Amino acid sequence: MALPGLAQDTPPRRLILKDGSYQLVTKYEVKVNRVRYYSSEREDWEELPNSLVDWPATEKYEKDRATPPPEAVALDKELEREEVPLPEVAPGLRIPEDTGVFLLEAVQGEAQLVEINQTAGDINRNTKINILRGTINPVAGPKQTVELEGAHAPVQSHVGVPSFYIKLEDIPPTPAETNKSDSAASAQKPQAQPLSPSDRFRILHVEVKGNKRIVAGVKRELTGKISHDEKIVKTTVNELRGGWLKLTPTEGIPPGEYALVEMAENGGMNLYIWDFGVNPKAPANPNPWKPDVKK
Repeated sequence: MALPGLAQDTPPRRLILKDGSYQLVTKYEVKVNRVRYYSSEREDWEELPNSLVDWPATEKYEKDRATPPPEAVALDKELEREEVPLPEVAPGLRIPEDTGVFLLEAVQGEAQLVEINQTAGDINRNTKINILRGTINPVAGPKQTVELEGAHAPVQSHVGVPSFYIKLEDIPPTPAETNKSDSAASAQKPQAQPLSPSDRFRILHVEVKGNKRIVAGVKRELTGKISHDEKIVKTTVNELRGGWLKLTPTEGIPPGEYALVEMAENGGMNLYIWDFGVNPKAPANPNPWKPDVKK
């Protein structure tokens, strides 16, 4: 019986012996009643009797090594995240989490980073994962306005040109979405092209009416086409390492209420919105991240 040899440039493998010990090898082959192997420790060819090798244990070790357990895979991913530092948005100030939407501003000349949570207009709050998926379809009805409760957003920028750092979790589709995408009817429809980062996220100027903020008016025509009545702030988008996006207004925006929205390929708008305001005289945002100044 001849077993396939291992490539010489692969990491050392184990030939496990029946006495419980093992030999570290990079390549081996079985010739009749002897095993010829290249020792990774002594860097030379050696031989031993075939009867001394515990082949079931050796094969099990190779199989387990090829398919590591889920906890080992999770640990590898965690180590990868630790090896790649999160983006530094100002001297001594890094994004504190793997995902989210963060606003970078300055208070009395000091850079500060504030997380913005999603807000739903006329929709009950939900968990973060559910917010990020499943609500991105166009709103129902021929015409509807997207509204937010309250005259002011909880987060206020004290500068006119704040920067936004965006990275959303990839949420797997639900079984219903999977079944729908696999149907013959869906297969016949052309697939929408993914939006570019500059088209996917927009900053909108929000109109305040009493105790509500009107984000946008959405109209669905008889043909199914979706149109928006909105005031878009011109922005630039840069892609950063680690999957982060940096979105910045091209010029100073006047004091007022605003919303960062996510668009869909079909023309719809996610009804869960990251709302913020611009007010140089507003109180400081609670619990911001500040630069870590080392003495």
